[in-house]
Amino acid sequence: MPNDIEILGDKKVVRKKYVLKKRAPNKTDYKVNYTEDLNDKQYEAVMANDGAYLVIAGAGSGKTKTLTYRVARLIEDGVAPQNILLLTFTKKAAHEMLSRAALVLDNRCEKVAGGTFHSFANIVLRKYASYLKLKNNFTIMDRSDCEDVINHIVGQMFPKKEKRFPKKSTILDMYSKSVNKVTPTKLIIEDEFPQFEHCIDKIIEIHKAYVIYKRENSILDYDDLLLYLKLLLENNENLRQKISSEYKYIMVDEYQDTNTLQADVIKLLASVHKNIMAVGDDAQSIYSFRGANYRNIFDFPKLFKDTKIIKLEQNYRSTQNILALTNTIIGKAKEKYDKELFSQIVSPVKPALICAKNTQMEADFICQRILELLDEDVSLSDICVLARNARMSYNLEIELSKHAIPFRKFGGPKFMETAHIKDVAAHLRVIVNPDDVVSLTRILLLLRGIGNAAVNSIIPVMKGNLNPDIKLLPSNKMSSLSPLLNVLNKERSKLATQKPADIVEEIIRYYRPILKDKYDDFSKREKDLDHFQYLAGQYSNLEDFISDMALEPPDSSVEGMYKAVDDEALTISTIHSAKGLEWDSVFIIGAVDGRFPSAYSFNSEEEMDEELRLMYVATTRAKNNLYITYPVDMYDYSMNMVLSKPSRFLDNIPDDVLELWDITEG
Repeated sequence: MPNDIEILGDKKVVRKKYVLKKRAPNKTDYKVNYTEDLNDKQYEAVMANDGAYLVIAGAGSGKTKTLTYRVARLIEDGVAPQNILLLTFTKKAAHEMLSRAALVLDNRCEKVAGGTFHSFANIVLRKYASYLKLKNNFTIMDRSDCEDVINHIVGQMFPKKEKRFPKKSTILDMYSKSVNKVTPTKLIIEDEFPQFEHCIDKIIEIHKAYVIYKRENSILDYDDLLLYLKLLLENNENLRQKISSEYKYIMVDEYQDTNTLQADVIKLLASVHKNIMAVGDDAQSIYSFRGANYRNIFDFPKLFKDTKIIKLEQNYRSTQNILALTNTIIGKAKEKYDKELFSQIVSPVKPALICAKNTQMEADFICQRILELLDEDVSLSDICVLARNARMSYNLEIELSKHAIPFRKFGGPKFMETAHIKDVAAHLRVIVNPDDVVSLTRILLLLRGIGNAAVNSIIPVMKGNLNPDIKLLPSNKMSSLSPLLNVLNKERSKLATQKPADIVEEIIRYYRPILKDKYDDFSKREKDLDHFQYLAGQYSNLEDFISDMALEPPDSSVEGMYKAVDDEALTISTIHSAKGLEWDSVFIIGAVDGRFPSAYSFNSEEEMDEELRLMYVATTRAKNNLYITYPVDMYDYSMNMVLSKPSRFLDNIPDDVLELWDITEG
């Protein structure tokens, strides 16, 4: 412990003592010089061998580098790459880590198993589908498909709904939370949706019918991937031991974002050897609305006995002045792993809290300060405005336009959610899985003269059989059905021999007249079709392509991606979307009590603590300049009152940590 205390006082001297006294010399046959490339705590994590480790990685502390180097070190010590499993929350994160590890070791990391929880589950389930009595050509529904199925089931079971009956999206949320939190639907409704307790029995019936519907039609939703993986590992002892033994070293990134179901899966995967390293930061747990369980990172040592905790506290992103503020903010958390981030980056500039007369003055100030930063040679693309929610930036967007300051706003339509791409993807899903009635219904409804009644008579004949007896189909619909059946049958026959891009090309050729007939802006949408075919060209298997498009869809439509914008542009983002990113200069707007934290969190300690962590995440995005603004006359219609006080998370912070600027006059 004395060393830890000294580190906060005189980092350089103590670190040199620590290296000489505590570290073993680097093995001479290592290609990588781990002792030189890593700080003390990173080195400790990288050199960790068998057993359970929890790495509490503070913001900007080199978490990615640590994981990358540990993968490299394990391989250098003779662990076969295919025996290492790296689980992340985005495909991009896994790709970045493994690419960096490959650079370190000259591509020796190519066979490391890495990806998201859902993509890993998808691979395992397709391999062992028979254990669960699943077909291995199952298709994966996105959220809108799931909602459509729920809506169909509700319409069939309860054509006359009660006045206060949950929408299809709410019913799906209930079911998803039940699965991910490993909690009965009844308790989820009572705890989180009490306004629908009067129809709880009907909702449970709908959920049961939803499960049966998916089973009968060989379709899975995102939650099913994890649920079935857990069932596979739980109910097949020999198979669980085989899979666990195959992945001898498991690493989990962003562990604070895992849900209860994911924690259960991790325990099962590591059951044979207990060689598990979880990396995360309790202070950055902000996704409870997605089902993330904040308790997981605190319960990890209970899940795995004799867990060793390693804390990464040296920050390589922000100035010490910014960290003085972020440490003060997170110090207010009710429950946390104690840590004190420090940096060797020194700057005289302190974070500032700016009081504005109103939202107009707030926007004027931000525009003016951005122009000043540009004069100080800060790139516009290295400046970001963060908001608690997307609506809070509307006034600012108007002012930015008036000042001719280009900006990009995170969000917009997702590529795979656009109607025309969903149309093409539905054709591909039917080719791979003719049982997929959701996709089959979608493509039938695209045809002229075919409505819901006709679809209901066609589906029983076509399901599972793309070459049905023509006599069984409605005779007056054959002129529309023939071209569809011809292209589906033709491309299904080529599944084993033809490249995905060629199949996509044929489907697009068939679909293009439908696109022109259905959409007035078809010329813009055609660019998306070209890009979709390009993406298919990256795959050798159509099943893998459509699975990846469901599990890790591209962020935005090509029409948006190719839109003419300046190379230099300001970023506007919600805080949730900005996690993991960084900028030289950051503005946090609308930091008024009642909006940030939200008034809806006032009566819940857990929700208030998550709001606090959200503020912490926002402030730790800044490298050199941090400005927090709040207007003093923000009217809240839901509470019928004027909000005027700065966020309570900024109360009682000394002036030498957070400067106070008042621009209410003049």
